[in-house]
Amino acid sequence: MGEYLRVWGGRPLFGRVRIPAAKNSVLPLLAASMLSDGETILTEVPDLADVRQSLAIFKALQGSYQWQGNRLKLKPGSEMNAGVLPADAARAMRSSVFYLAPALHRFGRVQTPMPGGCKLGPRPIDIHLEGLSQMGAKVEWQGEELVVTAPRGLHGMDYALRLPSVGATETLLMAAVRAKGETILRGVAREPEIVDLANYLIQCGAVIEGAGSPVIRVRGQKQLHGAEYTPIPDRITAATLAAAVASACGHVTLEHCSPELLVPELLVLEQAGCGIQRKEDSILVERSRPLKGVGRIYTGVYPGFSTDAAPVIAAALLTANGRSAIEDTVFENRFACARGFTEMGANAVRAGRAVEIQGVRNLVGATTQGTDLRGGAALVVAALAAKEQSNIYGVEHIRRGYKDLPSTLQTLGANIKLCNDEQTELEVTEG
Repeated sequence: MGEYLRVWGGRPLFGRVRIPAAKNSVLPLLAASMLSDGETILTEVPDLADVRQSLAIFKALQGSYQWQGNRLKLKPGSEMNAGVLPADAARAMRSSVFYLAPALHRFGRVQTPMPGGCKLGPRPIDIHLEGLSQMGAKVEWQGEELVVTAPRGLHGMDYALRLPSVGATETLLMAAVRAKGETILRGVAREPEIVDLANYLIQCGAVIEGAGSPVIRVRGQKQLHGAEYTPIPDRITAATLAAAVASACGHVTLEHCSPELLVPELLVLEQAGCGIQRKEDSILVERSRPLKGVGRIYTGVYPGFSTDAAPVIAAALLTANGRSAIEDTVFENRFACARGFTEMGANAVRAGRAVEIQGVRNLVGATTQGTDLRGGAALVVAALAAKEQSNIYGVEHIRRGYKDLPSTLQTLGANIKLCNDEQTELEVTEG
């Protein structure tokens, strides 16, 4: 079955961790850098599997890039291109959709298979395509390939999203900044990553108002220039590490991360019995006593409880006294990890889009399989509380969104190792 993480639970976590740039900001920023006519430098960028896939698309579209530590230099190509996204990279992650608008502006055409990613249930891109059509693009399917063309460029529009899709908001924002005229986007998503994308584009010369509110106004510009930019910290990585402390006990300071980025998640952990100290740019998470159930929690669009944080917070609640339930309103298959929870001795049952938990005193070690990014991380969080050895397969999913998660947990005192099926311990660093 390949690589797996071998975890011996029961050890509390102590120390400090610097939170890297947000994966969910970095991926649209990589694509957005193609909108400029100059060099972009992104700092604090984690070397993730999804980042590598996005860079493969960037390179296929004639862009060039260079790593300098955690700084990433990006320069769009100057020659025309057919706008064909490499199939393997496009199918590997949903974020390949972010190249639609930049490629249309640069080449007048983009061709791609249906974007891939974690199997969380139906994840249509109809709002992206409907909005681009309203801006003058022609959308057609040629077999299994999506072809979008705009040989005369895109124009502004007044458009209301039928639901506040984060991806569609980011796609249409990127389309609008170099479209002719003014664009008004109504009913948009308000996530911090959208504000981050807007702030980067503004630094490149875009004219944008209202990012972070339900209505965004954009005045299209003929050209944008490059910029040096530091994306916001990864609030889901921070939530995962906070959940790890809640699961294993201990106290850990999450540095370079504003508590304002994960208010609902911290409130749930506080309700469960964790101590949370908030500072301007850091969060101290502490657990020294048994947790208690939190009742029923619903995920939602920002500023609601994040769908991406739901599995890892659920993992932390498996040993809480009493009942907890988390219902996801975004993805129907968010809690595939519940099977792994049960294999570890948890009383956790999927009920529709929810996972319902009756806390147990102890979890046991188990061999189990992560099937998606956040679900895989949730199994690691749960294993930290088990008194025996657990083997967590599906490392390839975890690598998509966490840089060196086992190494990070090791520095905090966790007993975790990256192994393969021959029981050979591998180097922890996940390049």
